[in-house]
Amino acid sequence: MSRGTVTLGLLTLFFLAFTVVLLNDLADGSWSRFEGGWANLRRLITESLWPPDWAVLEARNYPPCEAAFGFLCSKAYLGMLETLKMAFVGTVIGFLGAIVLAPMAASNLSPAWMGVPSRLILAGMRSLPSIIWAILFVAVVGLGPLAGVLAMAFYTVGYLGKLQFESFEGLGSGPLEAARAMGMGRAEVFLFVVVPESANGLISQLLFMFEYNVRHGSVLGLVGAGGIGYYLQYYLGFLLYDSVMALIMVIFVVVVCIDAASRRIRSFLSESDDVPKASWLSVFMTPEHAASADARTSESTN
Repeated sequence: MSRGTVTLGLLTLFFLAFTVVLLNDLADGSWSRFEGGWANLRRLITESLWPPDWAVLEARNYPPCEAAFGFLCSKAYLGMLETLKMAFVGTVIGFLGAIVLAPMAASNLSPAWMGVPSRLILAGMRSLPSIIWAILFVAVVGLGPLAGVLAMAFYTVGYLGKLQFESFEGLGSGPLEAARAMGMGRAEVFLFVVVPESANGLISQLLFMFEYNVRHGSVLGLVGAGGIGYYLQYYLGFLLYDSVMALIMVIFVVVVCIDAASRRIRSFLSESDDVPKASWLSVFMTPEHAASADARTSESTN
């Protein structure tokens, strides 16, 4: 056994022991609360959350539904559709803001006098979670989806901006030095060298952020920023947990669909054949197990 393996093992044990000590300190003698906690959780699930109230998928009573299918007038559909719209617009605006600030924050693309303020701006924008941004924008523009869009956009700039400038800093110095030796300016180096080299990573980050904003958009409605969270807040206020459970399951299905679609897109954008074409199994399984299951399925059908 090498010295490095022993050192890694000792460090792992140290951090695990340190984690246990911190967890016990944070619990502050609260472990006894678990005695009746599981019974309370079981009672909450069996008596309040289950079965879900699928009336949220039926057409609203007011205003009258004029759609061909009542589902298109349901609270679940309208709330989820508004959340998707908010997430799409907020992600696109945030991505555009991040792609402007990220190269200014990257140390290999910009001087320190430009990089330090840019990093501080990005840190400030992501230091507040999107729900806090939503509260601030509700105070500025009032209740509704516009506040949610602005909150998502601001947080997306800070979050994506950090991912992007770290990705830019990880690029090899060879292409950058060659481009500068050819007389390219800072903007030309970014547009014609950095962006093509980082294109797949940028698209992957964009898809991840859209999925994140869809998931978190359900929370923004709790503070009046629109989307399906508005209906979650409404039903929680009346303690209608079965309706809340139905909306949560709708959100889960939509997130799974987005995750499968984004992985499919990333597999097509990959320049190598190492990324398998995604299937529904890949959402719930590791890529290795999903590939094995897909192979068995294709053999059985043939």
